[in-house]
Amino acid sequence: MLLVPYQEVRHHQPDDCLHYESVAVRGLEMDWTIPAHRHPLLYQFQLLDRGAVRASIDGQVMQVDGPAALMLAPGSVHGFTYSRAAVGHQITIPERTLAHLLGLSDIAEKHLQTSFVAALQAHAEPLRRLFADVAREYAGKEIGRAQTLLSLAAMIAVQLARIQGQQSERSAAPGMRDALAQRFLTLVEAHYAQQRALDFYAERLQVSADHLSRACKQWLRRSALNVLNDRLMLEARRLLAYTALPVAQIADQLGYSDPAYFTRAFGRAMGHSPSRYRQLIAQGVRAADV
Repeated sequence: MLLVPYQEVRHHQPDDCLHYESVAVRGLEMDWTIPAHRHPLLYQFQLLDRGAVRASIDGQVMQVDGPAALMLAPGSVHGFTYSRAAVGHQITIPERTLAHLLGLSDIAEKHLQTSFVAALQAHAEPLRRLFADVAREYAGKEIGRAQTLLSLAAMIAVQLARIQGQQSERSAAPGMRDALAQRFLTLVEAHYAQQRALDFYAERLQVSADHLSRACKQWLRRSALNVLNDRLMLEARRLLAYTALPVAQIADQLGYSDPAYFTRAFGRAMGHSPSRYRQLIAQGVRAADV
């Protein structure tokens, strides 16, 4: 699969506060296969009403039949292959706009920081109505158009947050709602580029490093150190694939004081040097974990 930069958001009118289009717009244009890309500062919400989609999101591949919801967090690398004649909706909204809409709540921070795909059951009909309202309002020119679109987007974000919350509860054992592992993941997202030691996270979470590691192995099936390293390498891959930054600058941005150490760490994790990885991406080669 070819990974290519893809940051376009088409605006229908000058005052557009978000972008809407049906799944068929890009599906027909690109033969139903959307190459992997990322939107650094944009959320994307999708409702697949009918048909199927094979989604690749940050290296994980999922296949789901409609009705299904897809929530793509800013910076997430994603690509799709839809079944022909798939029917659905897609909304793209700036991260800052959504944060303003949700105000002081922790909805985005708690439930919309990680991309997800969910088959829909009870939530299908409410989301259908909301996305249909967005489509209708987006195509119109009524007074208060922008305000109405923003209100609908906020309602969709809340619905998706509820779906994500319920999905997490179903996949978790009893008692995981306050999971130490989940709180650790939130901290990692905020501090991974600072190369903090595990003790830093353990102290913030008020547990021992050993206790934190046991929790991660139990709930995340990875050690706490592996969680940290995986997040760091994910960002390294994104920067190598989607920016022209020199390797030394990427190393510095990720908290490595020595570019050579970053090169060795990346090579151990990915099986290629950063430079070779970038060459493979440029050639359209999908390496083991591209």
